Parts: sequence; structure tokens; C-alpha cells
Amino acid sequence: MNAWREASPTARLLLVAVLFTGLTTFMFLPLLAIELTAQGIPAGRTGFLVGLLAFSGQAFSLLTGLLVDRFGAHRVMAAGFLLRVLGYVLLGLGGAGAAAPLVAGIVAVGIGGSLLGLSTKTLLVSQDGADPRTMLALRSTFVNVGVVAGPALGAAVYPLGFGWILAACVLSHLVLGTCLVLRRSVTASRSRAAVGRAAVGRAAMGPAAAPAAGGAPAAPWTLRQWLPLCGLGVAYWAIYSQLNVLLPITANAMTGSAAAISVVFTANGLLVVLFQYTLLRHVFRRATARTLLVLGFLAFACAYATLIPLAGWYSLLAFVVPVTLAEMLIGPSLDEQAVSAAATRRTGLALGTMSAAGALGSLFGSSAGGYLLQSARDGSEVWLLLVGSSLAAAAICLLLPKVRTRHV
Repeated sequence: MNAWREASPTARLLLVAVLFTGLTTFMFLPLLAIELTAQGIPAGRTGFLVGLLAFSGQAFSLLTGLLVDRFGAHRVMAAGFLLRVLGYVLLGLGGAGAAAPLVAGIVAVGIGGSLLGLSTKTLLVSQDGADPRTMLALRSTFVNVGVVAGPALGAAVYPLGFGWILAACVLSHLVLGTCLVLRRSVTASRSRAAVGRAAVGRAAMGPAAAPAAGGAPAAPWTLRQWLPLCGLGVAYWAIYSQLNVLLPITANAMTGSAAAISVVFTANGLLVVLFQYTLLRHVFRRATARTLLVLGFLAFACAYATLIPLAGWYSLLAFVVPVTLAEMLIGPSLDEQAVSAAATRRTGLALGTMSAAGALGSLFGSSAGGYLLQSARDGSEVWLLLVGSSLAAAAICLLLPKVRTRHV
């Protein structure tokens, strides 16, 4: 992979961190509710705790973005690693008879994940000479390796005890966090030395040696330009969240198999791992992010249209490819647009804004999806509404400025 070879050592280490933290996270996440129930915690409280984990990870997105811009992505990343390690340790100490460590651990893991995710994403798109689209595509690929392999690895380890999974999470975060902090220290020392040598050289050679000023950076977007992008972030996650709400119920009803949704998620993860980078780096290399967003929402419309006939496995398998295409195009393109729209030194806030829009969309989509399924007289009505929503979002994409990505 050329992008991997061309990436800086820091970018490679960040991607390795994304891979292994994602792998251990998805070893832990699917089994959390099972473990809490096995400890004798009632189902209602278990649902609250799992929801608290998701809320803690999403609710602080805007604040995390401000912290990244104020204190620097490296410091926020280090804090994220520490919080996650502390959270996993507290989860190991908590249980049905120790509610305080359990709740504190879940909140720490959630907030730590928010700090870690946004800071690493900011660092990746800010690497010298890095193309944000390429970095975001690589990050998405590495995350989805964890999504695919993590649950299977977790299921293999779980018979040994949930503590082993928590230990793997602690160890991976400790090792990777330490490596990234040490890497930062070495890089900072070299940078200071290089700046000092350059200053001495310029002083010796006189004013003529000063570098020419570069081109002016692109102007940041106005609020009027930001609103459609935030609206698209809400729409994307509201539509995508139906994979967790409507689709499992419908897949079971259409096929008569509770494993049908697992087939969808496994195929989706594998397709993202195999084709995400190639699609954005090569196939759509010259396309603007706005064009990719339009194509992505049109793919969403095609995906949900395949479910209108309710044709069992045929509809379900036909659904997988266009919905995966939508995911591969829209997710990274929203972040790419946010990076392009951000003012100088406000990349963290821009990415945090998109994460907050995603949290709002997920909450709205999950709530509305269940209500729609209850109130619809015909199952096809729900899918028609989602097709219409996807087409409306594709039209809103045309309100965005058609700009090329600029380097942060």
C-alpha cells in the first residue's frame, strides 16, 4: 500500500494505535451487556449502563474539539489513553455489589474514547504532506479491521473470563499510549534543534535568506455554509442508525433467522476493509467531497429501496453493497469537508462538531426508527420514507461549496 509507505512514522504509529485500540474495544463492547447480566445486574440497569457508555463517548464531542484546539491533540490523546486505562481497571473492580466503580469505569471509558478518537483523527489529517482524504480512508479501514475481528476474538477469549479481555484492553492502551508519548517527545526535541539551526543560519546569511511567504489559506466557512454540513451529519447518522434499530427486526422477520443481521454486519465490515482505501484513493481520487456525499446518499436510497419488496434473503443481500458504499463515501467525506471548512487551528472543533451532529442524529434516528416501525401499517412505508430522506439529503449536499480539500 503506497499510502502506508509514504506516511510519516508518526502517522503509521497512529494507525497502529487505531487498529489495536479498535480491536480490543470491539472485543470488549459486544460482551459488556452479557457480562453485566451474568453478574446479576437487572436488564433495565444493564441497558442504562450500555447507553451511558455510548452517551459518554458522544456527548463530549464539542468539548473534546475545543480541548484539542486549546491544549493540543497530543495532550488530549494522552489524557484519552489514561482515562481509558483507568476506566477498564474500574470495570474490573466493579460489579453488582460495587456500583460506583462500575459507573465511573463506564463513564471514563466513554469519555476517554471521545478524547482518543478525535485527537488521533486530528493528528492524522494534520500530518505534514498528508492528504486528509487518504488518512481518513486509512483510519476507517483500520477501524473496521477491529470491527470485524474484535467480536470474534472476544468470543474466543471470553470463556477464559471477562477479566482477560479487560487486561488486553489495559495492556494495548498502556503500550500504545506510552509509544506515542515517547515518539512525540523525540520528535519535539528534533524539531526544536532543527528550528534552532535554521535560525542561526538565517541570522548568518542575512534577511535575504528568509523564506517567501506562502499562499494565503482558504477562508473558513461562514455559519450559513456550516449549517447544511451539520444537517447532513445529523441525516447520515439518523439513516445509518437504522442498521441497529429497524434492520435487525426486519431481517429476522424476512428470513426467519436471528443470524441474518450478523451476516449483514460481517459482509459490511469486510467490504469496508477491502475497498475503503482503494475507493477513495484511486476510484474517486479527483472527485470533490461534495460529489462523494451526493453519491453516498444516492447509494443509501438504493440500499433502502431494495428492502421495499421485503423479498427475504434476496432483499437483504442486495442491501449490503449499496449501504456499504454509502458508509465508505459519506463518513470520511463529512470529516474531509469539516477539515476544509475549519479556520486555522480549529480542526479539532470542526471534527468535534461533526461528531456532535452524529450523536444527535443517532439519538433521533434510533428513537424515530422504533416509532415508525410501530406506527407503519405496511413495512414498505418505512423504507419508502428512508429512500425519500436519503434523496432529500443528496439534494442538500448541492448547497455545500464545491471546494478541493486543503492541507491542514
